[in-house]
Parts: sequence; C-alpha cells; structure tokens
Amino acid sequence: MAARIGVVTVSDRASRGEYEDKGGPAILAFLREALSCEWEPVARVVPDEQDRIESTLKALCDDEGCCLVVTTGGTGPAPRDVTPEATAAVCPKMLPGFGELMRQVSLRSVPTAILSRQTAGIRGKSLVVNLPGKPAAIRECLLAVMPAVPYCVDLIGGPYLTTNEAVVKAFRPKA
Repeated sequence: MAARIGVVTVSDRASRGEYEDKGGPAILAFLREALSCEWEPVARVVPDEQDRIESTLKALCDDEGCCLVVTTGGTGPAPRDVTPEATAAVCPKMLPGFGELMRQVSLRSVPTAILSRQTAGIRGKSLVVNLPGKPAAIRECLLAVMPAVPYCVDLIGGPYLTTNEAVVKAFRPKA
C-alpha cells in the first residue's frame, strides 16, 4: 500500500484562485524526486485562517491517514501568518529542531530567514512539517530536513519511507 503524504498550501489569494499556487507544486516536485518508495499525494489549498488550517491538518492526519503532512506558507511574522500556531494546536508533541535547522540553512541565502517560524510536530502517526512559501526555500529546507523524516515516521509507527540517495539520503541508526 502506498504511503499517503499531505501537502497543504496556506494562502488567502491561492485559496480564492487569485494567485497561482507555486508552493504546493514545489513540494510535490521535490517529493517525486526525493522519495523512491510508492506514495500518493493528498493536496489541499486553504486560506490563512487558523481554524481552517487546524481542521485540514486534523483531516489529513486522522481521516486521510497521511504519515507526513508538509505545509507551505503562513510561517512569517505578519498578522495572518498562523500556520505554526495551527500546527502547535493540533500536534501534542512538537519537534523544534526542524525549524531550527531550516532557519539555519535559509540564513545562508537570505538574512530575513530569522523572521520565519517554521516548525514541526507529531499528531498520532503523522509528522507535520511547516515550510516557507517560496519554491527555492521549500527545496532548500526539504533537502535539509528530509534525511531525518523517514526515521521519524518509523518511530511514530508510520510506513517505511525510502529515498532516492542521488537526491537525499535518509538516515537510520544502525541496529
């Protein structure tokens, strides 16, 4: 059975069809390149509204059975940027190291990376990872954290994800 992976674009304009969603497709392109196992995407586009983000994350984790949910957008300091708050509200266990690493990597490219509030958390058997909204930053951040994602999914009881080692090598401790 194929692993299910949720991809959530958080954007007022994209959710209204006023703006082409570039973040969700950038995540999907990276995952197609990086994962070597069988998987299927479950994509959503939602406005920058905390209750809508929360209900979407819950549905993808609890109802759709996604072992990984990757969000894009809503991680900045603007008043409507509430993706990290929504993630924390639905994930009983937070993994701040994901955000720390993503900011560290992004700082090499842009000094405003310190304004980004990406994070990650666990809901049941699902890992939720918040990414920034720009496609170049999405790729950069996913390259940084992806080595840890398959093992994290293992630890929470999810499916065995494998990676294309020419793109990114998953790390699993030796038994």
